[in-house]
Amino acid sequence: MATPITTTKPGAAGAPASRAKRTLPGWLWFVLLWCAGVGAAVSLGFAFKVFMNLTLFAVK
Repeated sequence: MATPITTTKPGAAGAPASRAKRTLPGWLWFVLLWCAGVGAAVSLGFAFKVFMNLTLFAVK
């Protein structure tokens, strides 16, 4: 008596569709993180400028 065995090959009809690999390349991560860092630094500098002006005018 033979045991029925079903094998499927990747990409064969009826096989579950695997998710497409969506990874960003390394240089794109570098650019995104660099832009985020520059944006954070500019925002922090602007906040310090605003608070410095508020405190200087409050002393008058």
